[in-house]
Amino acid sequence: MISRVLSAELAEHAGQRVTIAGWVHRRRRLKSVSFLVVRDRSGLAQVVATGAVPGEETVVRVTGVVTANPQAPGGAELTEPEIEVLAEPTEAPPFDLYRPVVPAALPTILDHAPVALRHPRLRAPLEISAASVAGFRRTLDRLGFTEIHTPKIVASATESGANVFGIDYFGRPAYLAQSPQFYKQAMVGVFERVYEVGPVFRAEPHDTVRHLAQYTSLDAELGFVRDHRDVMAVLREAVAGMLEAVREQPAIDLLGVVLPEVPAEIPAIHFTQAQRLTGEFEPDLSPEQERWLSEWAVREHGSEFLFVTGYPMAKRPFYTAPDPLRAGYSNGFDLLFRGLELVTGGQRLHRYQDYLDALAARGEGAGAYEGYLQAFAHGMPPHGGFALGLERWTARLVGAANIRQATLFPRDLHRLSP
Repeated sequence: MISRVLSAELAEHAGQRVTIAGWVHRRRRLKSVSFLVVRDRSGLAQVVATGAVPGEETVVRVTGVVTANPQAPGGAELTEPEIEVLAEPTEAPPFDLYRPVVPAALPTILDHAPVALRHPRLRAPLEISAASVAGFRRTLDRLGFTEIHTPKIVASATESGANVFGIDYFGRPAYLAQSPQFYKQAMVGVFERVYEVGPVFRAEPHDTVRHLAQYTSLDAELGFVRDHRDVMAVLREAVAGMLEAVREQPAIDLLGVVLPEVPAEIPAIHFTQAQRLTGEFEPDLSPEQERWLSEWAVREHGSEFLFVTGYPMAKRPFYTAPDPLRAGYSNGFDLLFRGLELVTGGQRLHRYQDYLDALAARGEGAGAYEGYLQAFAHGMPPHGGFALGLERWTARLVGAANIRQATLFPRDLHRLSP
């Protein structure tokens, strides 16, 4: 396999005898010749053969002469082939993987995901997701962040009001982590700037097109901030870096994705202004308000991104820093993108006594938070951070109607396999 050529590279080897390998994506047999389209990780390659040829999804290694053909994928094909069968399927896929449009409903796709995701259009969102993560990492590495990997099994369910998954941990109760929040804050005291890409678990009984019980969270936390606006500036860089990486992906053209532009400064409005604009005065934004505000941002600012800042303290976690100029409001924010809350973030409390006071104000003692509060008892700088849901991001980019179309093996209220 060392000398194997990928489908996307075939045209560069015109006139040479090369070897490709992959799956038979499509077989067309004519009277005197057969055409095989072979699929590998880079795309499709056409093989012109005579005699018997293997069927769809057979794994093959093909050696032949690269011949220019404008009608073939990539402008070249293999002729005079020697075809070696590496593995044959024992059953047919749930639908024809060579069809340009996926001829199956979402439940069928999810039930047969290991095979269904071989379809180029179903694989493409996952390629975009992977590129997004690479861009996120590359940007934060450039900004001096250190990647960390925090525990996903925790002793207490204290991070937020979300429901948690309990597990038996060697005879003791434990929980799947709802976020790396406490750990990434503690690591600001070690590295100053940290990020993590990892799974989080929410046992919320939401059966909607935008909720999952497990999703991938892109988290960051940074120290020595002036306020939440420094966090927003880093988030803007991270999003721009993610899009820069995504733009390099052929999957964008395959899906016809129109990527957004990230303004040099993403427009921001205060929560109270958002309420006045929408005419609704609840303590949090509804999905309808998020959609309306996103449309407003496009009309007024030409931006598909919009920061909403200053959410009421009552709707933010206890560790959120209050707005020093507006009683009852926070230095917290959400980032809306194409009608949906994509990111939550803000400035955190950083003084030990402030944590004790915040917990007391909510009728809680410090005992359950002893491990978390260690860092603050030993001095922490002003800091803040954010969390971005990868599957929501990808679904919004590709225009998926359901977040499960941008999720590898989704876990939700009903689905635990495959």
